[in-house]
Amino acid sequence: MDALKVAYHIAELVSAEGGTAYYVGGCVRDRLMGKESKDIDIEVHGISSDTLEFILDKIGFRIEIGVSFGIYSLKGTGLDIAMPRTERPIGSGHRDFEVTVDPYIGTEKAAKRRDFTINAIMENILTGEMIDYFGGRADLEAGIIRHVSGRTFPEDPLRVLRAAQFAARFSFSVAEETTELCRSIDLSTLSSERIEGELKKALLKGDKPSVFFETLRSMEQLSVWFPEVEKLIGVPQNQLYHMEGDVWNHTMMVLDEAAKYRSNAHEPYGFMMTALVHDFGKIAATSEKNGIYHAYGHETAGLPIIKGFIKRITNDKKLISYVLNMAELHMKPNALAGAKASVKSTNKMFDMAANPEDLIYMAIADDKGRITKTPSEPTEDFLFERLEIYKRIMAQPHMTGKDLIAAGFQPDKTFSEMLTYAHKLRLAGVDKETVMKQTVAYRRKLSKTSKSEK
Repeated sequence: MDALKVAYHIAELVSAEGGTAYYVGGCVRDRLMGKESKDIDIEVHGISSDTLEFILDKIGFRIEIGVSFGIYSLKGTGLDIAMPRTERPIGSGHRDFEVTVDPYIGTEKAAKRRDFTINAIMENILTGEMIDYFGGRADLEAGIIRHVSGRTFPEDPLRVLRAAQFAARFSFSVAEETTELCRSIDLSTLSSERIEGELKKALLKGDKPSVFFETLRSMEQLSVWFPEVEKLIGVPQNQLYHMEGDVWNHTMMVLDEAAKYRSNAHEPYGFMMTALVHDFGKIAATSEKNGIYHAYGHETAGLPIIKGFIKRITNDKKLISYVLNMAELHMKPNALAGAKASVKSTNKMFDMAANPEDLIYMAIADDKGRITKTPSEPTEDFLFERLEIYKRIMAQPHMTGKDLIAAGFQPDKTFSEMLTYAHKLRLAGVDKETVMKQTVAYRRKLSKTSKSEK
């Protein structure tokens, strides 16, 4: 069903009953910005909930998203249809609100409960008339995120994160008075799911995800949910390779470089999360000798820090595994490329990676996300050429446990050792027949060693 046609039909029926239907929120904002909006929100004024339900039932299958909140949907349309309402917090965080549905509250009071001026613009569905009580269109043109009400804005702490992610997504700045207000809001009562929702939007939708963190830094709001990111501030680096400054600066640059490659990544969210956390190990591993800073082993020193950070936000085991793997390996591609390492070495690296292509793109972003006195040679061609070799080798027939059993071997304590040995030969480019012969010889050697030890 065409959502806009359905919305117009709803508006016609609402008008026939004496009410008015408006497009509200992000869909109006996005249209004014020339962007396509997948989510279309409608707010219906001037008729009762019963009348609206009767209208929706005439059009399609009505879904009650939150009947006590006056929020509905029509199956298969992607529309959210809401009644005007007022909200009053009765609990902490973005959890408990007392909601009162009031279809006769008026458009100004309804718009005033919105978070930002750019989200408080209303559009009459039938006439196209824009209602903009708080200067949202002017703020859109100026690229400013500004809160609507200093009284109601702090009632929902999530709005601090929303301001930061909107700034990152739209390359907007946050108004100084909004930044100042955000400094006084407690984020500790928010749920991890809400935090991750805003973080994910910033990482996946912003051309410069660094703006999300830079904005939270200016709001002094990193410490509760992103303390590890905050600890990157002031951690020094070797200026020969990192003239951009501390680890914070480098990480922000890498984030923005990674955003250029995330559409190529097989796991875009994990890829961007890796860009954020890849140098957490420098918090623990950085040391100074003769005036030069080093962070030897930071790729492994950072693993427990990274794990603690991600688990604060999500328990997604697949994500955690991917990010830990990528962070631990992020130094290898450029190091091996710089040394023009053997095919066996690059094959081994790709075999260890959660996703070899993602690892290459991460290494590229890491290299480009810095300013150096000694620019490195481009590694992209070398790494992708080696990846093709790895893929060709892995596509060739290879020895399996079934092959060993067919050859008369029984699974025992040496069986897995044989498979591990065979896999090493495979990574070295050895053909299946030769792998089989050498693995059998390896088994005999193991047996002799075992007998001699007895």
